[in-house]
Amino acid sequence: MPNIDIPLSVDLNETLQLPACADIRLPLPKPLKIQLPTGGSIQAIADISKGIPGDCAMTFSLMVQIAPLLASMECLVKILKLLKPLVDVVSNLPMPPVKALQEFAKAAVDLAPCFLVPTPASMIPFVRDILCLILRVLNCLLGQLKSLIAIMSGLRLQLDAAHAEGNFELEETLKCAQANAETAGQHLTKAIEPIGVLLDLVGPMMGIAGVEPIQLPALGDKSDLDALQGVVQTIQGLVGTLDVVVEALGGCGS
Repeated sequence: MPNIDIPLSVDLNETLQLPACADIRLPLPKPLKIQLPTGGSIQAIADISKGIPGDCAMTFSLMVQIAPLLASMECLVKILKLLKPLVDVVSNLPMPPVKALQEFAKAAVDLAPCFLVPTPASMIPFVRDILCLILRVLNCLLGQLKSLIAIMSGLRLQLDAAHAEGNFELEETLKCAQANAETAGQHLTKAIEPIGVLLDLVGPMMGIAGVEPIQLPALGDKSDLDALQGVVQTIQGLVGTLDVVVEALGGCGS
């Protein structure tokens, strides 16, 4: 069959041309950091689990880090503002400068709301919100665990049937699926462990709020069907305890 050349328009030729590498090369994200007034700095963290990071992802990484930092620095900054005139007052006793006394008085007034932090009135809403957050995470994990248990229960029945029928090929396939499900269960159980750390950290604050600290019960390291059913029962008991405490603190609301 003879080859026939078909002339193409200039516009179509340009459309069919492969783009230059420089035009499609993935840009490297710019390193971002924020210099802290204490002398240190925080840097944007690239989350490679979500693909190649871009400038927007790096910017949001910094925003996630700086928001809690700013919230925690407010009282610290006010304390530092109080210390400078206090040093001037003490170092010039018994006749401190009038300006130092005035600056000290103003800084003390600004700091006064921070004295309420370690009191039940200020701590109760904070503790309640933290526990409500933990409850949401636990209920989310419970839903995933229950779904996984339903899958594993079905796999167990199918395995028994395949074994009884002598269908060894199907049995091996189902065993592989069962192993993968157990691996998923292990990851879910591990995902609960940081909640125990958070409960330990908030424990002293719960004491200030007038409630007994709560600890995460031991979950074990097994991830088979029976073990996961035990984990679900343990977490349901913890959720029940947290529900009672949160209701005593005012409830999570809608």
